[in-house]
Parts: sequence; structure tokens; C-alpha cells
Amino acid sequence: MMTVIGIVIFFVGVLFSVAWHELGHLTTAKWFGIKVPEFMVGFGRTIWSRKVGETEYGLKLIPLGGYIRMIGMIPPAKGETLGRSRRTGPFQGLIDDARQQSAMDVLPEDADRQFYLRAPWKRVIVMFAGPFMNLILAVVLFGIQLMGIGVPTTNTTVSAVSACVVPASAATQDCPIGAPPTPAAAADFRAGDRIVAFQGRTFGPTDWTQLQEAIRAASGTVTVTVERDGQQLDLHPTLISTELRALDGSDKVVQGSFLGLSPNTSYVQQSLGAVGQQIGDVVGRTGQAIIGLPQRVPALFGATFLGEKRDVDGPVGIVGVSRIGGQILAADAPPIVELSIFLQLLAAVNISLFLFNLLPIPPLDGGQIFPAIWEAIRSRFAKLRGRPDPGPVDIARLMPVAYVVAIVFIAWSGMLFIADIINPVTIN
Repeated sequence: MMTVIGIVIFFVGVLFSVAWHELGHLTTAKWFGIKVPEFMVGFGRTIWSRKVGETEYGLKLIPLGGYIRMIGMIPPAKGETLGRSRRTGPFQGLIDDARQQSAMDVLPEDADRQFYLRAPWKRVIVMFAGPFMNLILAVVLFGIQLMGIGVPTTNTTVSAVSACVVPASAATQDCPIGAPPTPAAAADFRAGDRIVAFQGRTFGPTDWTQLQEAIRAASGTVTVTVERDGQQLDLHPTLISTELRALDGSDKVVQGSFLGLSPNTSYVQQSLGAVGQQIGDVVGRTGQAIIGLPQRVPALFGATFLGEKRDVDGPVGIVGVSRIGGQILAADAPPIVELSIFLQLLAAVNISLFLFNLLPIPPLDGGQIFPAIWEAIRSRFAKLRGRPDPGPVDIARLMPVAYVVAIVFIAWSGMLFIADIINPVTIN
């Protein structure tokens, strides 16, 4: 039940991110006097709608995206004559159909409210506003997670004392019969002890990693100063050398001295600078992931149709990421941990929406942004040369590319959808 609730909650969060994206387009379009007949979340058949003013707001049957419809997205062809017949060539026919469909949205009284008639910088703002809204939402979500909740940080307060020594390479970490007690258990360490010093070296509350390094480098009988019930006392465990997991987070096994303590974890609130650093890190990793998407197609195909193991670091769709949200809520973890991961995951989704929509290919937002920039540059050069303004870039000529991209995107989304259902990504 908790898994289903988590899936629904996260799915609603993703749909809100989509609607928030489209709200950026809608708001800026209305600012610049562009008519917007539709604001829709989802695709396919409309299941609910309400018209407010000149715009119809609604939800569609397939909740896998959203859009707003602005009039005059495609400019008329130069020298176009009224009633010209459709050309028969495959690409020319697509171009003519797109141009005709765009013209059908324009009523005589709205002729001056078309998208293509706005200055290039205004069109750039309108199209960039959608991805920018996702970036804003990501900043807010990371801000709540990092500055409000904080980051889980291990500290030098003992949360548990291991009962016995088990090598890291052992098949199970359960204590076998006859296993020796850990040095910490033999020296009477207790949960709640705060380690103040090790071999005379003082350690602060958040210096757990440095303390681990010092313990692993030591040998023999050592002196550990702990604070217990407001008083300091020295304990004298005799360290044992055994196999340990490397401190770099990898599965590498190393040899080192072992004491047998587990640290306590507390949430430490971060500064505004940490939010900026987190945004930069996620943008960098997401950008690399988007660039590497073509290389992941074979692995995704194998996981979808050949029963191969799903790559936990591979791409997931809206269904897959919602299932991960369900797994988070179903996990046996404190609510603050679940909320923190929820916010982080939803923020990462918004970073993905921000970057992906800026790709300079139609029908993505970048497919309108970069032609508008090119139009401004071209117009500027024409003015400097004393030549007439060449006019708007003919977006209709890019429609064959848009159709190809749309087909690829639908195929990719379909494969992700199937993989997320029959072979979903699971997290620990």
C-alpha cells in the first residue's frame, strides 16, 4: 500500500513539474500579447477542461507530458499565395501541412497576436521560460532539502557496538559461532559514547572519517577518550587487523585495524552555497547522461526485450521514477529520510526537464530558441550591410526533423515505459 501511495505522490509531483514548465511559457506569452488557446497537461483525449478567458485549461488521458498552443508558431512562406495547393513531395507535404495547420489557428482579429511576429528576444524568453521554471523549482526543492532538512552526516557519537569481528569478504555479516568479540565490545564501549580523542588526538563531532582513518592506521592497544553521561573516561581497546571495506565508497577490500563501532547520523543544515554547488553537480551529471543516451540504447533494449539485468544507473521514464518514489516511501526509514530523498529525486527530474528541453532540435523548446537567435543575428548582419531584413526564420522547414525526432522520442519513451513495468529499476 505504501508503495502505491508513494508512486501516486511522486507521479503527481512530476505532473506538477510539467504544468509548472508550461506555466512559464503561458505567462510570458501572455505578457507579450501572444494568444494562447490551450494549456494542457498530458496528451490524447481531453478528460477535463475549463475555459478561462481565451485559454482552455485541461487534463488529457495520457499523463506523459504537456503543452501550450500558441497561435502563429510557424510563419507563412515568402510569396505564399492564398489557396495554393499542397505539394506532393514527402518533405514538402509535411511542411505545407504544418504551415496550413498553424494558419488555421489564426482568426482575422488575432492576426497581430501571432508568435512569429514578436521580436526574436521575446520569442527566446517565451520558449526559455518553460525550462527556466524547472530550474527554479529544482533550486527550491534542493534548498528545502539542503537548507531546511540538511544532509545526513556521520558524527563521533557511537550508535552501536559490533558484537564480533566479521571480515568484509565474508558472505554474511552475521556473527558466526565462536567469533571473537570486537575490541570495542571487550573494552566496554557503549551506544551514546561520544569519542573525544584517539591516542591523544582530539576529534570534533563531525570528524568521523578522520577518526576511521586514524583507527585503521593504528595497531596494538590504544587509548580512546569518550564522553559518557557528562564525564570523560579513557578506554583501552586492543585493535585487531582484519579485512575492511575501503573508505572511498567502493567495494574494494583492504587490510586495516578494526575497533567495532558504528557512528550516529544526524542532519546538518547547509548554506545557500551548498545549494548552488549541488545544482552545478547535478546539471553536470545530467548533461553527461543526456549526451550518453544513444550509447545506452542497446542495454535498455536488452533489459526490455531480452530479459537482461536493468542498469540501475541507466535512464528511467516517468513510470520508473514514480516507482522509485514508491520504493522510497515503502522503505523502513524515518520520515525525514524519505522526504529528503523524495525532494532530491524530484529536483533531479526538474534538472533533466530543464536541460533536455534546451536541446536545439524541434519539437523541443530549444528548437525554437536557436532559430530565433539565428534570426536576430541574421537581421543584425543585414542591417550592418544596408540590406533589407530577411524576416523570420522559416521554422516549417524544420518540420521533417521534428517528425523524425518525435518518432524517435515516442519509440524511446515506449521502450522506457515497457522496461519500467516489466523490468523496473530498484533501489536499496
